Amino acid sequence: MDWFTGSNSDRHFFLLAVLVYGVSMVYSVFLWRKGFRDDDRVNYRILLVAFGFHTIGMFKRGLAVQQCPVHNLYEATVFFMWTITLAYLLLGARPRLRYVGAFAAPLLFGLGVFALMPALDPPASRRLELAGSLPSLHAATIMLAYGAFGLSAATGAMFLTQYRQLKFAKSRAMFSFFPPIERLDTVAFRMTLGGFILLTIGLVTGDLLPRPEGVSYWKDTKVVWSALLWLLYALLLLGRLREWLSGRRFAYGLIGTFGFLTLTFWGANLLSVLHHQP
Repeated sequence: MDWFTGSNSDRHFFLLAVLVYGVSMVYSVFLWRKGFRDDDRVNYRILLVAFGFHTIGMFKRGLAVQQCPVHNLYEATVFFMWTITLAYLLLGARPRLRYVGAFAAPLLFGLGVFALMPALDPPASRRLELAGSLPSLHAATIMLAYGAFGLSAATGAMFLTQYRQLKFAKSRAMFSFFPPIERLDTVAFRMTLGGFILLTIGLVTGDLLPRPEGVSYWKDTKVVWSALLWLLYALLLLGRLREWLSGRRFAYGLIGTFGFLTLTFWGANLLSVLHHQP
């Protein structure tokens, strides 16, 4: 019982989630080798189970710290992954879009293994004492934006895969189940736009939060990084609307920008006075 109720039970539930994400990743390999069937219901359900364990673990951590759990790299990574999975489950409610899970599962498993590194979750010596719902709104909108960006990148990867098959006139059965290429482009755009709006809300609400005396919000490393991310996605959306970036270029832009996000996210947190908690 201590495994489920002890002081580290939130990590135990997250470990279960990572193991199930691993099962989904292995199953995704078979999907690619054998082709997609039955609207990929099996993989969707596997990720739903992982999401359940993930949610319990994150909820238990939030209750333990009495705050939205985003105050060290472990917590931020767990929340980051949770938003990607939530975005996929909402997107996958439409059967024709469930195949995004085959692209998202390897990313989720890799992030989960990384998050479990002990150094990312040291004993907390202090936490920001922020009362009210505004801090949770700020953290939730920022992380949900990251999740939307992750799914838009996965959809962009699907677009490129479908485009390549069409270009070389390949007609493997697995790709005949993919949504039309135009729909993938539209979904990627809408996911990116939704993430951009959430990121904008998160940046604005962050400026309203209390902070240590003498610390400038807009000069903080994480905020500068977020503003750069906001600018990159603004340029992608503008390019898509003006048709400077369309089709493959837009898809490559989504994948590249999300790659930048994932590779620099933890460094930006470590260098931030406002976000990194020793």
